[in-house]
Amino acid sequence: MGAKKPTTEDPRVLRTRRDVVDAAVRIFAAQGWAAVTHAEVARQAGYSKATVYTHWPTRLDLMRASVGRICDETDHPAPTGDLRADLVDGLVDFAQDLESGHLDRVLGGLLERSGSAPEVDELRRQLYEAGTRSLESVLRAHLPPQDVEPCLTLLVGGVLSRSAFQVRPAGKAFVEDLVDRVLASSGGPGAAR
Repeated sequence: MGAKKPTTEDPRVLRTRRDVVDAAVRIFAAQGWAAVTHAEVARQAGYSKATVYTHWPTRLDLMRASVGRICDETDHPAPTGDLRADLVDGLVDFAQDLESGHLDRVLGGLLERSGSAPEVDELRRQLYEAGTRSLESVLRAHLPPQDVEPCLTLLVGGVLSRSAFQVRPAGKAFVEDLVDRVLASSGGPGAAR
């Protein structure tokens, strides 16, 4: 009996999936959850609605693929080993993503539907974990384990509150002050200088 040959997907199917998910991500980021319909995604991707429905039978399937792509492409500043500088860089990057408008629409769409389905709540968790993974890693490298989650929550929550709810810029000066206050409260290294 011979070894099984690995199966490879048809390049046309891969291209279709890429194009459709790219279109769904663009629509989600630019216009929000409500704008991501099979008809609009098919139109922008250049495929028929039947093709989109074949691969993504529900809107939630399109949203799952979109959030997965957003999480896969999440880019964070490379850590340098300097706790304060790495936190400031990561949080300024997060603030810029919020202020550019695309991330707040993605978060808003997921928050608006929170509790509507376990799958939506899982997408929220997935997006949060992808977005905070780098900051959490930086904190874990420098703080006692019991301080990591509270510090992460205060830092991310402070920037989110400032940008998304107060509609004020979370610039570098704001972020540096926030980082200094949180580190001082934790008593960890890099506390306020």
